[in-house]
Amino acid sequence: MKNFYTRAAAVTVAVVATVAALAGCSTPQGTTGAGGDASSAKIAFLMPDIASTRYELFDKPLFEAKIKSLCSGCSVIYSNANASAAKQQEQANSALAQGVKAIVIDPVDSAAAATIVNTAKAQNVPVIAYDRPIPSVPASYYVSFDNEKIGSLIAQSLVDHLKKSNATGGLLQVNGSPTDAAAGLIKKGIHTAVDSSGFKLLAEFDTPGWEPTKAQDWVSGQITQFPGKIAGVVAANDGTGGGAIAAFKAAGVNPVPPVTGNDAELAAAQRIIAGDQYNTISKPIKIVAEAAADIAYKFAKGEKPEGKATLFDTPSELFVPTVVTIDNLKATLVDTGIMKASDLCTPTYAAACAKVGIK
Repeated sequence: MKNFYTRAAAVTVAVVATVAALAGCSTPQGTTGAGGDASSAKIAFLMPDIASTRYELFDKPLFEAKIKSLCSGCSVIYSNANASAAKQQEQANSALAQGVKAIVIDPVDSAAAATIVNTAKAQNVPVIAYDRPIPSVPASYYVSFDNEKIGSLIAQSLVDHLKKSNATGGLLQVNGSPTDAAAGLIKKGIHTAVDSSGFKLLAEFDTPGWEPTKAQDWVSGQITQFPGKIAGVVAANDGTGGGAIAAFKAAGVNPVPPVTGNDAELAAAQRIIAGDQYNTISKPIKIVAEAAADIAYKFAKGEKPEGKATLFDTPSELFVPTVVTIDNLKATLVDTGIMKASDLCTPTYAAACAKVGIK
């Protein structure tokens, strides 16, 4: 009997080993032990709002195209929260219920997004913070441009311009949303340049939801409070910058003091050509969208990509952007193919485009 059981055990071990070997040989391409079958993985791409046109026009299609190039059988579950943290939570829960292998999220509210990170981690789903960080709970990865650097670049560019033109007066600072950690980094960067500039900071404002109309309303009040004393405005993005410019125009201020921006939106580029906005930031969305897609797919395959930096205890990759003024707009935005001259130089801006050699 002993010999029988010994032989039976040996046969069983052999069969198990053979089955395991066969299973290993038949594993489909893109499958790993940790990530499961990534050849048909679902990846969530959750964007924060429609106030900024970039998410629908650029981030979404660029991210989807990169995922498709990496994995033809993969799919992207896209949602936009329209500035509602509660809605973004629902969208994240829905994505998890659909079995996503990774979540890429640009949070509406950086603090509230911690719940999404914890929920996803409990289901072993990695979360990649995109554009805006999630400081309170480390995400699996963070992909963005260097937001603190963005703030210092736009502010220093404005300060240098004001000093060169011998401007007098003080500055207004229009920050982004108080619930956006990236806005906090931009704000910190702005202060590094403004606080040591020699120009008095007259007032500053954290713009709820990055809404241009709220920035416009606040700047309108400051124009009344500081008549003729505003030398320039450091606005954290093109939307708030556009709101500031609209406030000056509505108040009949001519010329409009130099105003900064960030995101290189088409409308901002047109304002720069027309002389209404001083600068913006070119941060080609293709760079971060494709980087995020690559990281997300690696996580979906069960890999753990290493960060090139660490921010908020999160492995990160932070890209450095470029300041755009009238002096380099053509070379930075048009010649590189980021914008088409035909889109930029509509009849309203055709004459201004011709002056800077954009045709």
